[in-house]
Amino acid sequence: MSNLVVPTMADFLAQGKQPEVLFWVGCSGSFDDRAKKITKAFVKILNQAKVDFAILGQEESCTGDPAKRAGNEFAFQMQAMMNIQVLDGYEIKKIVTACPHCFNTIKNEWPGLGGNYEVVHHTEFLKSLLDEGRLKVEGGSFKGKRITFHDPCYLGRANSIYEAPRDLIEKLDAELVEMKRSRANGLCCGAGGAQMFKEPEPGNREVNMERTDDALETTPNVIATGCPFCNTMLTDGVKFNHKEGEVQVLDIAEIIANAQDL
Repeated sequence: MSNLVVPTMADFLAQGKQPEVLFWVGCSGSFDDRAKKITKAFVKILNQAKVDFAILGQEESCTGDPAKRAGNEFAFQMQAMMNIQVLDGYEIKKIVTACPHCFNTIKNEWPGLGGNYEVVHHTEFLKSLLDEGRLKVEGGSFKGKRITFHDPCYLGRANSIYEAPRDLIEKLDAELVEMKRSRANGLCCGAGGAQMFKEPEPGNREVNMERTDDALETTPNVIATGCPFCNTMLTDGVKFNHKEGEVQVLDIAEIIANAQDL
């Protein structure tokens, strides 16, 4: 990571400066080995686009989303209020995150506890950089590839963000192929509602296998996601189908960074 420039809010404070945006990394992007690649890809793009950003580093803790979804409202409020205190101490106004769970919680659930910020998902932020001419998106090795996009629940159905990730895929000169169940009719990957952290309940079939089948029906070269949880679940589904040699599961940020050879 020596070539990545990742300043912290403490660094900015020491210089008496404010970043353009705070990058909220999230638990997955910080600790999960697979999701760390998404974090690095996004940082490479931010560096290339010369975005003045910072992270909280050791001062960031979980948003409380899994606790809330699992029914522990008290733990959620404790987590949220600790984070809000830190953010307000730094006078943070705008937050970008690559995790729709963090995005939804900070945007829609923290305001009730006094945390009011402008929150954008990384696909929206990348699209705005593109629109402002700060980021160039070229097809590279993805040119002409068949790419299907899986709508994360907390990005799509919960927050009605459908176009930004698709616009970015189309800028790659790739062929965007839609699953039968997509956009507002999308199907969960199986990890939401804190299901990521527990064994599946009894049933005929695991949700991620069902969703992976939807994706594989489009005969894609790449299954694109905008969520680290979705990435894990669909990667597991692709491996279960012995298709890992034919189908890649990649975050939108990874696709853009790879296409640019960053």
